[in-house]
Amino acid sequence: MNKTLNLIGREKALFSKDISTYNEKLKNIIVTSSFLVIGGAGSIGQAVTKEIFKRNPKKLHVVDISENNMVELVRDIRSSFGYIDGDFQTFALDIGSIEYDAFIKADGKYDYVLNLSALKHVRSEKDHFTLMRMIETNIFNTDKTLEQSIENGTKKYFCVSTDKAANPVNMMGASKRIMEMFVMRKSQHINVSMARFANVAFSDGSLLHGFDQRIKKNQPIVAPNDIKRYFVTPQESGELCLMSCIFGENRDIFFPKLSENLHLITFADIAVKYLENLGYEPYLCKDEDEARELSKTLPAEKKWPCLFTSSDTTGEKDFEEFFTDAETLDMERFENLGVIKNEALFDEEKLNYFETTIQKFKAKLSWTKEDIVKEFFTMIPDFGHKETGKYLDGKM
Repeated sequence: MNKTLNLIGREKALFSKDISTYNEKLKNIIVTSSFLVIGGAGSIGQAVTKEIFKRNPKKLHVVDISENNMVELVRDIRSSFGYIDGDFQTFALDIGSIEYDAFIKADGKYDYVLNLSALKHVRSEKDHFTLMRMIETNIFNTDKTLEQSIENGTKKYFCVSTDKAANPVNMMGASKRIMEMFVMRKSQHINVSMARFANVAFSDGSLLHGFDQRIKKNQPIVAPNDIKRYFVTPQESGELCLMSCIFGENRDIFFPKLSENLHLITFADIAVKYLENLGYEPYLCKDEDEARELSKTLPAEKKWPCLFTSSDTTGEKDFEEFFTDAETLDMERFENLGVIKNEALFDEEKLNYFETTIQKFKAKLSWTKEDIVKEFFTMIPDFGHKETGKYLDGKM
């Protein structure tokens, strides 16, 4: 953890005091409880699964669509923690599938259900087919698994939102904001809690994870130099989710408090730290062609070609925020965790209309991005979406 902290410009773990204060309570609850972790083989899902596993749960089942990531999760757990007395099993299932529904029907009895599955990339809004899958994954699969949890008498349902749901400017953030509305509706029938948090450093598919891949493949490092983000480590992401799941009251949304331990840093600054940590001096290139060409020779001189540019792609938010001015906060309960307190506010008519409209698009097998953007604006009238016509897949 210390190496990752150093790379994101921090010296201290964010939640160590809160975890220490509540650890006995956490252990006592977990050892007598059963858990289902959905999307448990992604970066945050693995972190949450490990936080639960190491406290010896009575039952821990993990579901994820990625068979390969699941294998790595099990290897990681066995190599780090060994075994537990309880029932630990993993299932390579798509939660939108009939097979998953059969799996839930066969047992489905869990005290806590944690849903970490999501399409999280801003780049997923570049085409309307992937965008529809984002809606299915982030909104409707959440609603479905919530309903199943209600039917099975689950004590608590937790799911991950995102800081990008606060005043959203991209389709991913907006999909999570709409998900929050669906969750609020179901909160009348089951206790729910959520978390909004920063970028998870070196998580699967992230730009920082891409740095690792570029080094392995002897390719240039590319990063925006004008976008600042908050970062948490994978372990911190797992701790935040677990604290919200176990201790969150109905409709609470947890987030990391901003402090001297959590500050904004650019991707380019992290790239420089990352390369220096590996013993390389960053070499700034003028364009992609020069960067690709120099990647053949510079590494031998302990220099690495870098291209740091300003961002002009669709969906990039200029700044990060975990809550809006309209939301009620509890900043006293925890040392480094803030809590957004929510009433069960939602518009039943709008939710039903959104659901019906999206189902009609799918039934016809035909829709456009404009169709979906229009429905998002209906749900979020002040949605700050701006289309630039440029996407991350159009860059190196």
